Amino acid sequence: MADHIPPSEQKLHSDVAVTGDEEVNDNPIEEVRLTVPITDDPNQPALTFRTWVLGLSSCISLAFVNQFFGYRENQLSVTSVSAQIITLPLGKLMAATLPTRRFSVPLTKWSFTLNPGPFNLKEHVLITIFASCGSGGVYAVGIITIVRAFYHRQLNPVAAFLLAQTTQMLGYGWAGLFRKYLVDSPYMWWPANLVQVSLFRALHEKERRGKGGLTRLQFFLMVFVCSFSYYLIPGYLFQSITSLSFVCWIWKDSVTAQQLGSGLHGLGIGSFGFDWSTVVGFLGSPLAYPAFSIVNTLIGFCLFTYVVVPIAYWSNAFESQRFPLFSSKTFDYTGHSYNITRVLKEQAFDLDIPSYDGYSKIYLSVFFAFAYGLSFATLASSISHVALFNGKSIYQMWRGTTQAMERQIGDVHTRIMKKNYASVPNWWFHIILVVMLALSLLTCEGFGKQLQLPWWGVLLACAMALGFTLPIAVITATTNTQPGLNVITELVIGYLYPGKPLANVAFKTYGYISMVQAIYFVSDFKLGHYMKIPPRSMFTAQLVGTVVASSVYFSTAWWLLTSIGNICDPSLLPDGSPWTCPGDEVFYNASIIWGVVGPLRMFTKYGNYGSMNWFFLIGFLAPFPVWLLSQQFPEKKWIRLIHFPILLGATTAMPPARAVSYITWGAVGIFFNVYIYRKHKQWWGRHAYILSAAMDAGLAFMGVVIFFALQSKDIIGPDWWGLDMDDHCPLAKCPTAPGIQVKGCPVF
Repeated sequence: MADHIPPSEQKLHSDVAVTGDEEVNDNPIEEVRLTVPITDDPNQPALTFRTWVLGLSSCISLAFVNQFFGYRENQLSVTSVSAQIITLPLGKLMAATLPTRRFSVPLTKWSFTLNPGPFNLKEHVLITIFASCGSGGVYAVGIITIVRAFYHRQLNPVAAFLLAQTTQMLGYGWAGLFRKYLVDSPYMWWPANLVQVSLFRALHEKERRGKGGLTRLQFFLMVFVCSFSYYLIPGYLFQSITSLSFVCWIWKDSVTAQQLGSGLHGLGIGSFGFDWSTVVGFLGSPLAYPAFSIVNTLIGFCLFTYVVVPIAYWSNAFESQRFPLFSSKTFDYTGHSYNITRVLKEQAFDLDIPSYDGYSKIYLSVFFAFAYGLSFATLASSISHVALFNGKSIYQMWRGTTQAMERQIGDVHTRIMKKNYASVPNWWFHIILVVMLALSLLTCEGFGKQLQLPWWGVLLACAMALGFTLPIAVITATTNTQPGLNVITELVIGYLYPGKPLANVAFKTYGYISMVQAIYFVSDFKLGHYMKIPPRSMFTAQLVGTVVASSVYFSTAWWLLTSIGNICDPSLLPDGSPWTCPGDEVFYNASIIWGVVGPLRMFTKYGNYGSMNWFFLIGFLAPFPVWLLSQQFPEKKWIRLIHFPILLGATTAMPPARAVSYITWGAVGIFFNVYIYRKHKQWWGRHAYILSAAMDAGLAFMGVVIFFALQSKDIIGPDWWGLDMDDHCPLAKCPTAPGIQVKGCPVF
C-alpha cells in the first residue's frame, strides 16, 4: 500500500511548505513555531532497505541489552538516543557503499533498491522509532519473572509470550480512536518531542569541525571508547566501586552507623559510586532532566530519607525496628522474611485465610511502607497540581482542539501531512483492537487459567485504560506530566478479587501498560507529524518494532530464567553475583501486598498500614499553598518551580533504587545541568545529550562483552575484597528491636 498520494493530487511540492503567507507559522504554540520546520519533500524515501536493516538491528539490540541488564544488581536502560547517534554514520556508510540498481519482486509489479540515494532525515526518524520500541521495556516480563524465579511455578511459554505481546499491543487499538484529537490538533503539542526534533536537526545539519575541536560524532566516539574501557573496572575487576560507603568502614561494629552510611542497604550518608550504571540504573540519565526537576527530586529525597524515615524508624512507628531500615522484602512479626508458602493454597494458588490468620500479618520496612504512602500522595498531587497550574491552559487548548476539529482546521503541519500523504485507515486500528482483545481473553482464560484473571477482569482493565487514555494523554501532550494508573489498578482489583497474586499483576499490566502504550503510540505519531513522516510508514515501523521488541524481551528473559541457576535469589547465588533482580523483587512483593493479602488486609483497620491512606489527602492538598503563593506573588517565578508531584514522588523508585543511586544521580545532574548549563551553555547544548548517549552505549557494550567472554564461562576476577557487588555494610540489614534474632546480626 503506497505511502504517498499520487503526484497528480498533490498541491504541495518539494521543499515548499505553504502556498500563501497566511499559512506561515500559524501553529498556536510558540515553542513549536521556534523548533519545528515547515518544509517537506514528499518525494524523499522513508521506509527503505536501510531503514529496515538499521531499524530492526537497533530494536533487537536495545531490547536484548535492556532485558539482559534488567536482572542485574545495577540495572541499565540504554535509550534510543544511543541508536539515534550510532545509526547516523552507519546509514551514511550504507549510502556510500550499497549498489543502487533496482530489484524486481517476482510475479508482482513491485521493485526496490538497496540504496535510494543519500541517507536522509526521514529514514533516521523511522530507525529511531524502531529503536524506541526496543528501549521501552516490556512490563509483562515482570509477571513471567516472579512466576518462575520467585513463586517457582511453571508457566506455559505460549501464554507468557502472548501476555508480553498483548499488553504491549492492546493500547494501539484505541490510540487510533483518539489520534484525530491528539495528533492532528495543533494544541496537543507534546513538549518532549521538541527535544527529539532539535536533536535530529542538529545531527543532520552540515557541521564543520572547529580548530582544535571535535564534531558531535567524533565526541561521541571518544566518550564511547572511554566508557567502554572504563566499565571493565566496575563491571568485572572492582565491582565494589559501584557503592563506596565510607561510614561503614569506620564503624564496622555499629548497626546504627551502617544503617546511616550504607549506600545500598541504608540511608547512604557519605556514600558514593564511581560507576555510570549507579547514576543511570534506576533514574535514567540526569543529563536529560531539567534543572528544576533535579532540584525538586533531591529536596524530596533528602526530606524523606533524612527526616521522615529516621523519625519514623527511631520512634518505632509500625514496629519498624523489628525489621531492616531499608528493604523491599515482606516480613512476619518475628522479623524474618514472610513465608508466603504458609498462606498460599498449593493447587488453587490463592490466599488460605485460616492459615494467614494463624501465621502473621504482613510487615514492611519503614522505608517501603512510606514509599507506598508517597505513591498515594504523588497520584493525588498530580491531579490537583495539574488542575491548579495547568487546568485553565489545558481547557483552553482542549476547547481550541474541539473547535478546530469541528471546523476541520489544522496548523501548517497538519495541512502538509494531509496534502502530501495518505492517512492510516481507521479499520487498521480496529483490527488490532479486536485481535488483541481476543488474544488477551485467550491468554487469561486459556492455558489452564494460569494467570488467574477472569474474562471480566480483562474487560474491566481495558475499560479503565480506555477511559483514562484521552484525559491523561491530553495532560501529557500539554504539560509533559503523565500520571500513572498502577496504584489505582492495584487497588481496584485488590478489593474486587483478593487473594490472587497473578490476577492482580495481570490486571495492573493490562490496565496500566496498555494505556501507556497508547500514549507512546500517539506521541511517536506526533513526532512523525512534526518530521513529515508518511503516516503509514510510521504505523508500520511502530507495529513491527513493538512485535519484534516484545519477542526479544520475552526470549531474553526466558533464556536467562532457564539458564542461570538461582537467578533472583541472593541467598543461593555465589558471592558477588550480579543476578539479584532488584526491580523484580519489588514487583514480587507488590504481588504479595496487593494480590495475595490485598489492600483490605494491608491498608485498612485490618492491617498495619491503614494510616497510609492519609497520604491521599496530604498529596491532594500539598500543591494548594504553592499555587496560592504564586498567585499572590506572580513576580516570584521560582515559586512556580516548586513541583509537589516531583517532590512527593522523588523516592518512589526506592526500592529498588538505592540511596547511592540518588546521591550520584543528583551530583552529576547538578554539575552538568546547573553548573555547566549556566557557565558553559554552548558546550552543554552541543555535547550534553551526546555525552549521555555515549556513556550508556559504552557501558552496555562492555557489559555484554564481559558476560559472554568471561562470566558465562565462570571466569571471575581476582579474589579480593573489591570484587563483591556490595558496599560491605552487612549490619545495615539488621533489626534493632530487643529480642529479634536474625542470622548474622547482633541481638539487642
